[in-house]
Amino acid sequence: MWLAVIAVLIGLAILVWSADVFIDGATALAKKLNVPSFLIGVIILGLGTSAPEMVVSVLAALEGSPELALGNAYGSNIINIALVLGATALISPIIIHKGIIKRDLPILLIITALAAWQLRDGQLSIVDGLVLLALLVVVLGIQIVLSVREGSSHKVDDIDDNKIIEHSTADNEPSLLRGLWALFLGLTMLVASSRAIVWGAVELATLWGLSELIIGLTIVAVGTSLPELVASLSAARKGEHDMALGNIIGSNIFNTLGVVGLAAVIAPISASPIILSRDVLAMSAITLLLVVLCGAAFIRHRPFGRGSGAALMLFFVGYTLWLMQTVNM
Repeated sequence: MWLAVIAVLIGLAILVWSADVFIDGATALAKKLNVPSFLIGVIILGLGTSAPEMVVSVLAALEGSPELALGNAYGSNIINIALVLGATALISPIIIHKGIIKRDLPILLIITALAAWQLRDGQLSIVDGLVLLALLVVVLGIQIVLSVREGSSHKVDDIDDNKIIEHSTADNEPSLLRGLWALFLGLTMLVASSRAIVWGAVELATLWGLSELIIGLTIVAVGTSLPELVASLSAARKGEHDMALGNIIGSNIFNTLGVVGLAAVIAPISASPIILSRDVLAMSAITLLLVVLCGAAFIRHRPFGRGSGAALMLFFVGYTLWLMQTVNM
C-alpha cells in the first residue's frame, strides 16, 4: 500500500515538473523555428501527449481487444475537451483567433463526423483504418503549411535583420538543442509519471474494494489524459493560450485518426452498440459544443473563459454519471 502511495505522490511531483520543462522546450522551439505556438501545440504537444493512448490502443489491438482501443481513444477525446480544456479555461481564459474558427475547429468537426459515419454499421475494417491514417497525414500537412504561412504573415516588420544574423550563429544552435532536449526530457517524464500515478491509483482502488470496471472507466481513462491536462494547464499558466488549445485539438485529431486508424489496421474492430449510442454520441456532442462556445466567444470578441469552462466541466460530470448508469456492475 505504501509503495502505491509513494508512486502517486512522487508521480504527481514529477508530473508538474516535467510539464513545465515540456512547455519551456516547446516554447523555445517555436521561437527558434519562428513558427506559431498553435502549430507547436497541435504537432508536438498534441501528438506527444497522445503517447499513452497510442500505447494502450496498440497493445489492446495486438492482444485481440481492438474495441478497447476504440473506447480508449474516444473516451480520451471526451475527457480532453470536457475535463482538460474545461479546467484550463477555468484557470486561464483562452483567446480565440480567426484561424481556429475558420480552419482548426471545422477540421476537428469533420473528422469527428467521419468517425461517426465509419461506425454506422458497427464495424471498422482495415480499409477504414488506412483511410484514417492517410487522412492524418493530409490534415497534419495542411496544418503545417497554413500555420507557417499564417505565422510568417504576422512577423514584425521593424526587426533589425542584421541583429538576427549576428546573433543566430552565436546562440541559435545551442538554444535549439536545449529546446529539443527539454522537449524530449519533459515528454518522457510526463508519460512515465502519468503511468506511475495510474499504477498507484489502481493499486489503492483495488485495496479499497473498487471493481476493475470502475477503475478502468475512471482512473485509467483520466490517467491517459493526464499529460494533456498538465501540459495544457502549464501552457495556460505561462500565457501560451494558443499552445494549450492546440494541444487539445491536435490530441483529438491524432486519437481519432492515428490511434483508431492504427488499431483498425492491426485488427478490424467490431463496436458494441453502447459505444455508438453513448461514447460516439457524447464525443460528437462535446465537439459540437466546443465549436459553438468558441464561435460565440469569437463573435462577442471575448476570451473562451470561465463560463465556457464551467459548461465543459458540467458536461464531463454528466457524461461520467451517464457512464456509471449504463455499466452493468
